[in-house]
Formats: sequence, C-alpha cells, structure tokens
Amino acid sequence: MAGGGLSSGGVPSSGEGVGGGGRGRALGVGGRGPGAGRRDAGGGHGGAGGSHRGAGGGAGRRGVSDAAGPRKIWSRDFGLFFTARAVAKLGDTMLPVALAAGLLQHGYGVGAVGLAMAASAACFAGLVIFGGVFADRFSTRLLMIGADVVRLGSQSVAATLFFTGHVVLWQICVIGAVNGAAAAIFEPGVASTVPRLATDVQAANGAIRVAESTAQLAGPALAGLLVAFASPGGVFAAHATTYALSALCLLLLRLPPADPDHRARTNGFGADLVQGWREFRSRTWLWGVIVIWCVLMISVWGPTVPLVATEVVQEHGPRAYGLVNSALGAGTVIGGLIALRLRPRHMLRAGSLALFSFACFPAAVGAGFGVAAMAAGAAIAGAGLSFWGVMWATSVQTQVPPDALNRIHAYDIAGSLAMMPVGQALAGPAAAALGADNVLLVAGAMTLVVATALLSVPAIRGLVRAEAPTARSLSHGSTGMVRPAHPDGGGNSQGDRQQGGIRQGDGQMGGRGDGQGRRQTCPGGKS
Repeated sequence: MAGGGLSSGGVPSSGEGVGGGGRGRALGVGGRGPGAGRRDAGGGHGGAGGSHRGAGGGAGRRGVSDAAGPRKIWSRDFGLFFTARAVAKLGDTMLPVALAAGLLQHGYGVGAVGLAMAASAACFAGLVIFGGVFADRFSTRLLMIGADVVRLGSQSVAATLFFTGHVVLWQICVIGAVNGAAAAIFEPGVASTVPRLATDVQAANGAIRVAESTAQLAGPALAGLLVAFASPGGVFAAHATTYALSALCLLLLRLPPADPDHRARTNGFGADLVQGWREFRSRTWLWGVIVIWCVLMISVWGPTVPLVATEVVQEHGPRAYGLVNSALGAGTVIGGLIALRLRPRHMLRAGSLALFSFACFPAAVGAGFGVAAMAAGAAIAGAGLSFWGVMWATSVQTQVPPDALNRIHAYDIAGSLAMMPVGQALAGPAAAALGADNVLLVAGAMTLVVATALLSVPAIRGLVRAEAPTARSLSHGSTGMVRPAHPDGGGNSQGDRQQGGIRQGDGQMGGRGDGQGRRQTCPGGKS
C-alpha cells in the first residue's frame, strides 16, 4: 500500500484512505460548483441543506450540519475489527525476533533467517492480486477468518517444531510460504471492511494506525522477553494465539449487507482480474502514486532499512539502534493521532506535504548526528509517513467503487512492495561505491524529490476528499456515495450525473464533465 501502511504497516506502501467529511459535513466542499444547477449535499453556496433525491431516485439523506459535531467511529463491530487488527499486528511484529532467535539458536545463519522471511514475502507479493479477486467475489469476512485459521495452524506447527528442537530450514520456509499465501487472501478485504463499519473512514483509519503503531513498539520487546524467559517456541505459540483472537473477533463481527448493485460482477476469474486492472489504470491519481512510490522504494526505503541498521549499530551499538527504531514507532503513533484530528480537503496534497518530513530519518543518520538527533529525526519521519498512510488509505477506500475496491487495494499493495527488494539489493553495491553515509544522504534528498513529484501531478494534488457511505445507511438502504468531482478526468458529456460516486455508463469514478446540470447524491449510500 503506498503509504501507511508504511505499506498502509511495516514498509511504506501506498497505504489507506480518505475518510468522512470534515467536522460532520455531508460533503467536504462548501462552495459553488463551476456550472449552473449543481447541487452539493450539506449546504454550501450551490446546494440546499435539506434532503433531496439523488440521481438514482432514492430518498436522499439529510446532510449533517456542523452543529451536529464530529461523527463517532466507535461501535461494537468496529471495536471488534479494531481489536482484530491490533492483536494480529502485535503478533506479526513479534515474528522476526522469534524467527531470528530460533534459527540462530539451532545453528543456522543470517542467510537462513533471510530465506525464511523471503519465503513469506514472496508468496504474499505474488498472490495478493489474486486475493483481491477472491475478496471481490466472496465474503471478505469469511476469507479473513479462514486466513487467520490457516495461520493459527501453521504457527502452531512452527511452535511445536521449536519446542521439540526438530527445526529444519525447508519446513520453516514452507510454513512461511503458507503464512504469506494466507496473508494475501486476508489483506485485500481490509480495504472494503473499514468503510462498511465506520461512519468516519479517516478517523477509523487513524485509530487503526495508532493501534498498529503501538503494537509495532510493543511486539519486538514482548518477543524478546518471551525468548529470554521461555524459548522461541513460546513466541510462535503466542503468535498463533493472536491469530486465534483475531479470528474470534471477526467471527463475532456483523458486517452490514453489501449493496447488490455494488457487488462485483463475477464474469470469470480472469475477466475479474482484467477488470480490476482497468479500474486501477483508469484513475491517474491512483496509478500515479504507485509509480512514484516505486521510486521511493528503490531510492529511499530499500537502502534506508539495512544501511541505517548497519551504520547505527557500528557507530553507537545495538541499544542505540533500538532507541532510534522506537522513536520511529513513536512517531507513527503521533502521525496517526494527528490524522484523527486534521481534515484536509485535499488529502493527498496534505499527505504529500507531510511526506517531506521523512527525509529527516536517513539524512540524520547519513550526516553522522548523535543518537538523540537521529531519534528526533526518526520520530518526525514516522509522524509524516503515518499521516500520509492514513490520507492515502482513506482516499482509496472512499474514491473507488465498492465492487472493485478489494482488487484495486491488491494492486496497490503489490505495486507498492514490488520495488522494495530491488532497493534492498542495490543498497550494498551503492554503499560500497559511494559510502553508506552518502547513500543515506541521497535517500534523504530523494524523499524530497518523491514528495515534490506527488505534488506536481494535478490529479494527485487536486483530488478532493469524498464521503464514504455510512454504516447506518448501509443497513437502511439509502442511496449513493457522495463523491466531489476531482481533477482525475474521465467525464466527457454534459449533464453528467453521478450515482454513488460512479459515472453512469462506464463505471468510472470522479469523471468530470463541463459542470452543467450535474448532481451529486446525498451521503449515506450502500457500500
């Protein structure tokens, strides 16, 4: 995922999306549209504040006024999903410690640890696009529960192997591959689940980001304690338990029914895969971010991870590296908290501006600053990266039609992660030729280039926030999403009407006509 996840999670990816309207407004734009006859839900200069009928003919939902205050995100079902995500992330951040300690303890080297991790990453990257098709064709909740059950079983087997001392590398790699395949089935469905549960998608993504960042801080420390006082097998057993808890939360979850009009048309697996690609490439802001993010993965994140570790450990010791890493994690928590409060109208523009701050991380290490300055740079970088991740994830979740969201999220993940191994592979030769400190300084400079490139694309910087359908409206059958027009062109006819944010006739979002006679439906449609 471009963004938050640091991939929207552990590596920067084009991450997670745009949420509900700022401060309870039904629509994030209050001004008059460019043409006559345009109606905006939620009282601006160009629209009536009361309810009206949208393009689909269903009864519109009255716009929420500023006086109503910010919308709440917490509910029983969102709380269950939030817990599932937080617990699963805690287990995932424990795994590298357990894997490294366990394999080294049984006589394997660093290369074996890398191979075991690569087996999981390769299966995930190779299969996640297909997971997106499955998520659009079947119940995302059942797929996620099934993936958790599979990983519960595989990690239980790993725990047994480490407890009994019969650790064979190929078996650990197979377990890693199974985990990667299960994750590829699980992750695409996350994108469509958040808008179905939360009335405020941005706040929901911010809350989840804070929880995941906190888990990233606590997970390695907890794993270290378990290794020290128990064994690596104990960490694998704890990891398996986190999947059991996640599956239980998802089992208790009650998702609002999906709108039949927005369900994916199952025209065959291959046809669905191709249609997902067409939906992806039809949005300039979407594929533009992914292409630019690939540059960041090669020139910034790929070399930063191994070279920062090497430089800090060699110059200041492993404790200093732990401190810098903790500061990075604390920064991501702060960024998530900021994303809970700020409501920019142009979310990707705001996220791109925040991304400039990530340059502080590699640049501080490359410049040879002290530990305190490096930790401060890491915290600032983490905050900016986390804020970008929430802006991105919310944008994807609210700008993409529900029937293609899981597939597009899968393309987002695959595209975001594709170039990371290339950057990591080039880090060593580049450091040998230029020096590790110089490579890190270049990475800092390239961060500025990437953020500038994001702002230079009109479709990215001009994308206007959109409203996702609310959880309440999903269960009550209201019509349509509110989608303001944005610069990502596509409309070519006068009087273009939007229904649920999708242009009638070609199914593309955000199409821009000439602005005459254009209507937007009221918020609160099905997802």
